[in-house]
Amino acid sequence: MSINILVTEDESIVRKDIEMRLKKLGYNIAGTADTGLKAIELAKSEKPDLALMDIMLKGEMTGIEAAAEIKKFLDIPIIFLTAYSDDKTLEKAKGSEPHGYLLKPFKESDVRTSIEMAIHKHQTEKKVKQENEFLKSLTKVSSTAKFIFVKNKKQLIKVPVDEFLMVEALKDYVIIHTTKDSYTIHSTMKDIEKKLPKSHFTRAHRSFIVNVSKVVAIKSGNLILEGVKKPIPVGGNYKNDISAQINAL
Repeated sequence: MSINILVTEDESIVRKDIEMRLKKLGYNIAGTADTGLKAIELAKSEKPDLALMDIMLKGEMTGIEAAAEIKKFLDIPIIFLTAYSDDKTLEKAKGSEPHGYLLKPFKESDVRTSIEMAIHKHQTEKKVKQENEFLKSLTKVSSTAKFIFVKNKKQLIKVPVDEFLMVEALKDYVIIHTTKDSYTIHSTMKDIEKKLPKSHFTRAHRSFIVNVSKVVAIKSGNLILEGVKKPIPVGGNYKNDISAQINAL
């Protein structure tokens, strides 16, 4: 599939040279602009696959500002064209999250490499975003949920709620312990707590969430869970929650 590219460059000679190089490399020209405002209009009407944007444009709007506006309504990779590589310019450009930079003057090989890398990076980001959104939809469980999907490496594992033992905090990660395995995922206890059905799980400590149905004893202020060797401490702030979940004579 051919890639449609929007070219924004205010110097006509440079712009025509870029067009010629892109066509030679097999890319389609979705449109060309010499100002930020025109670039935005073309992006809305033509919906290109990628934009090559000169940072320093004539007129009221810079290439950086135009790129930021385009990003608001069109999810495409943007590569900045610039003759300036100073830190101040690059810092300003980072705000619009570009997928690459081309320093003038550039070679055809540089253009192809930058475009192909930007397209690849953007497609990868979209896949990750879609996967995360799918995962979030699966983890919005109700109080009657019988299973939960847990992200493990690059796949989702279906785990019955009855197999969950507890969730343990570990710095920026949490460990989900089940009767069959343990899964380490990048999350927070707060987020995990929101996603687990309250009918089965409760917070026992700032570092532990337990499956109440797996509690077999309470000893010296600690919970003893079925299949778990170490006792789970009950934090002072969570004693009432535990008492409400466990019926004691």
